[in-house]
Amino acid sequence: MRSEHGETPAEQRKQPQQFEPPEGLQGLQGLEQLEHLEARAARQGHIPRAEAMALFDALPPVTVAEMLGPWKGSGLSTGHDWDGLLETFGWHGKLFVDPESAHPLVFEDSKGLFSVDPALLPLGAVTRFPQAAHVPLLGRVGRGSLRLFRTSKPRARLRMVEYRGVTTGTMCYDALPINDHFRKVGDNTLLGAMDMRGVSAPFMFVLRREG
Repeated sequence: MRSEHGETPAEQRKQPQQFEPPEGLQGLQGLEQLEHLEARAARQGHIPRAEAMALFDALPPVTVAEMLGPWKGSGLSTGHDWDGLLETFGWHGKLFVDPESAHPLVFEDSKGLFSVDPALLPLGAVTRFPQAAHVPLLGRVGRGSLRLFRTSKPRARLRMVEYRGVTTGTMCYDALPINDHFRKVGDNTLLGAMDMRGVSAPFMFVLRREG
């Protein structure tokens, strides 16, 4: 049986592994470690998922109050099928107005920023056929049609949820089986793990505070 957070008893008992920084990262603070991993991912195409998850586990939790505000997003490539996908469609970041009002997908085009209703996007098809979404032509068509799915209403809420043994600030989608769990890298930086039903590994991303 699964708990209210979607975990099996075995998963609940599993303890996060202790983060042991790779050679060259010892003594670095969380932000420096993250920037090192981002630089490696840019050079190599992606980093091992285990390293990203180990850093996530080592970081402290973040409160909902600390999450409020506008955030600029970027993916942390770990070899996940969704790596680079959001950026292809012009993803800008997220907006957390208050605990009841979160905008999970903020995009940007030549007209400016706008929020998209994730329930209207074909995420199921993207999950089943991830490589198709990376085709340049489909990316251009999809990016040009995103405003058809825009919304002014919040489509998620912020809650404290246990994930990987730690209760931390989480964005819970209203209409999709997705939780974005966050750990605090610094006052203005969060490391996120998108946990989606039917996808075995989390999609990792970074939020940096705007304004």
